[in-house]
This record gives sequence, structure tokens and C-alpha cells, in this order.
Amino acid sequence: MPEKHRQYTQWNAERFIKWAGDIGPFTEQVVKVIISSRKVEQQSYKTCIALLKLADTYSAVRLEGACEKALCYHCCPSFIEPEVRSINTILKTGSDKRIKEPRSESREKQEKDTHQYAFTRGKNYYGGQNDGE
Repeated sequence: MPEKHRQYTQWNAERFIKWAGDIGPFTEQVVKVIISSRKVEQQSYKTCIALLKLADTYSAVRLEGACEKALCYHCCPSFIEPEVRSINTILKTGSDKRIKEPRSESREKQEKDTHQYAFTRGKNYYGGQNDGE
């Protein structure tokens, strides 16, 4: 058997999960979902390699952040190749680097921002109460 063919016989789910676990828990979770999303385990190997090789292009820290962000987008993720493309897009655009704001702070900031505009109607307008009468 040629050397390149022998490399493929060494691939298995445990190897990919360990490789992803070395990067981080979110990457490991993504790889587990990729593997479980296919009927035949071996069909997921190329997708796993494509995902894990992103750490060579970017970094392991950035890949981990992108996986975390992708998992936040999907409450019940079913990762297939387009989802790996979305992780790649997260890395390309650098949105994994953006500072995360707690949700309560971002809501307060948004509410404060709406008060600065003159055309913002308030709750009285939508509640049916007229200001002129």
C-alpha cells in the first residue's frame, strides 16, 4: 500500500477529537458534532481536517474563538461543510476578535442611544394615547 494511502488508515474519530481537544473545548464540541452528523463516520474526516487546518492559517486561539462564536449562533448545531465555511468567514472577517459585551450592558446602551434621536416615538405613541388631545 502506498505511503499516502496508509495515512488515511490511521484516521479515526478519537484522533480528530483529541486534536480538536488540544485546541480547545469549543473546537472539540464542533468536531464531535461534525462526526455525529454523518451516517458514515469516515465521511466527516475531510470536514474535520478542513476545520482543524484553519489553526495553521490563523491560530489555535482564533479558531477556538470562532468555534465558540459559531456555537453561540446555533443552539442545536448540526454542522456540515457550509458551517465550516461560516467558521472560516468568522476568521476571515476577524469577528472572533471583537470584544464581547454582556447582554444587559448592550441593551442599556441601545436604549440610551434611541433617546438621542428626535424621530423616536415612545410607548405613548404606540399605546394609542394622543399627545394633542
